[in-house]
Amino acid sequence: MGVSSGPNLITNGLIAAIDPNNRKSTIWAAPKGLIGTDAWATGSGGTTGYGQNGSTVENERVTATDPWGDTSIVWETRATGTADADGGWNTDWYNVDRTKLYRFSVWMRRTSSTSAGTFYFGLYGTGGTWGVARLDNGTIEGFPTVTAEDFRDKYYPDSTVWVRDFAHHMGDPVQDYYYWHPGYDDYPVVGVDWEAAVFFAKWRTAYWNDYRKTIGEPPMPAFRLPSEAEWEYAARGGRDMTKYPWGNPYTRNSKGCMLANFKPGRGNFYDDGFSYTAPVQSFFPNDYGIFDTSGNVSEWCLDDFNPSAVPTVWDLNPQYIDERTNPQSKKYNSKISPKKVVRGGSWKDVAYYLETGTRTYEFKDSARAYIGFRCALTHLGRSSGYEFGGK
Repeated sequence: MGVSSGPNLITNGLIAAIDPNNRKSTIWAAPKGLIGTDAWATGSGGTTGYGQNGSTVENERVTATDPWGDTSIVWETRATGTADADGGWNTDWYNVDRTKLYRFSVWMRRTSSTSAGTFYFGLYGTGGTWGVARLDNGTIEGFPTVTAEDFRDKYYPDSTVWVRDFAHHMGDPVQDYYYWHPGYDDYPVVGVDWEAAVFFAKWRTAYWNDYRKTIGEPPMPAFRLPSEAEWEYAARGGRDMTKYPWGNPYTRNSKGCMLANFKPGRGNFYDDGFSYTAPVQSFFPNDYGIFDTSGNVSEWCLDDFNPSAVPTVWDLNPQYIDERTNPQSKKYNSKISPKKVVRGGSWKDVAYYLETGTRTYEFKDSARAYIGFRCALTHLGRSSGYEFGGK
């Protein structure tokens, strides 16, 4: 693997360029990869793990300011006009496991538009961890390694839900493009079962806390699915006695515009502007500033479903867990299929399911074209009071 200061950034399918205008777009794992740059020092030519491309005078590691304003050691290359290359570096060879994901990132800046310009490659950040180039084995501290096969079979969204759930609708274009085309970047994820949603929350927690460790910050509470009580509290937005997050009793505003993405009337799906899912934040938020708690896609909750759960749970932790569906419990019964709470209604549901008090469920191993999820995070400390009109 190598990086050259020629016209192309050489890759072998593992290199991703960091956007220097968005330093937070890349979150680094702990330094336990195959190639590390933490021991870099200033000097000319190659160094341990990195061989020079071209002559020694064309390659120098210098202290400079990186694109994020931090002091870093960067690899500086320049064309001498006499050598057969204009600088750059190549890493040593390493054996890799084809079942794992590898990542290598580097930033590159050119100081001149001429062929004799100077190039800078980001390497070891002495003033922090930004700008570090590293190849690692895709592992994150506190999170188990998952093979590509397991990820595909257990956790990747099921793209066939569009035609499987609605056999006679024209879902082929959505099935073909929904999960990869940039046109759907701002649409909610669907086709994930309850286990996949939980898996994402655990990965997000490990990824975030692994990064926080590298900058000396303490870990944060885990991302997770919201409990049913948390979901309803957030969805109501402070309106305790109303049907919908926006109030009572209509699904249109004073100008006749729909207030959510759902199935109005006898099935005029496009009446709200969208035949299927809609981009997030297409409709007004509730009074807590939360979007799409009613309509668009229904949302998985943490709780098991029980029609009588509300009066049977503890007020200070109102979450219902059915021990009969927990393999670790002595009450486990393999003949009972776990049901998980689903809230909010979706693009294919009538207005009744948009009501903040409507409860329904789905089997937790079911992936649907109308069920997604959002993550919750436990707040540490006490409320500021702003959500209740405080100052």
